[in-house]
Amino acid sequence: MSLKKATFFIILILLLDQISKIYVKTHFILGEDVQVFNWFKIYFVENKGMAWGTKLSDIFPFIEDRTAKTCLTVFRLFAIVGIGYWLQQTIKKEGPKILVIALIFVFAGALGNIIDSVFYGVLFNDSTTQTASFLATEGGYDTLLHGNVVDMLYFPLWKGYLPQWIPSIGGQYFTFFEPVFNIADVAISIGFCILIFWNRKAFPSE
Repeated sequence: MSLKKATFFIILILLLDQISKIYVKTHFILGEDVQVFNWFKIYFVENKGMAWGTKLSDIFPFIEDRTAKTCLTVFRLFAIVGIGYWLQQTIKKEGPKILVIALIFVFAGALGNIIDSVFYGVLFNDSTTQTASFLATEGGYDTLLHGNVVDMLYFPLWKGYLPQWIPSIGGQYFTFFEPVFNIADVAISIGFCILIFWNRKAFPSE
């Protein structure tokens, strides 16, 4: 696969991700949802941290929340540069096509969420009591590097009480699938799944 083709697919994934996020951000109030099917909702939430909403300050309690957010965003920026270089070198050296495809998904997804973290705080105003506006006159809801990632895809496939015989969590009310995510998260997950299930093709032994 050529670098030009890879760039095309990255831009395509980014457009799908950012268009969906901007639409939800400018048409939904935080916490608002729309039922699409019994098992699928468009549900607007914002993620201030990492996967599953975990914040860096949850892992390192001695770090202040805003400092942790800045560190996380800066780390993501360095990570995306590394992934981009890996992708570029793999294409240049005509590496395995399956590895190139996986890196395209991971790079595009990571970049999509980085755009939120870096820029959304200054591009949009607050969504708590209103639908956000792009470049509102009163300014954004936060500063550069402190934006929240927009999530909206929610698949509550099953809800109910777990059987009592299950250790620790038996009898508790449970929802599967609980996390809310976005297209960028889907792209990253696809990329990692490709690397896991087609590992030998992605990293062939000589």
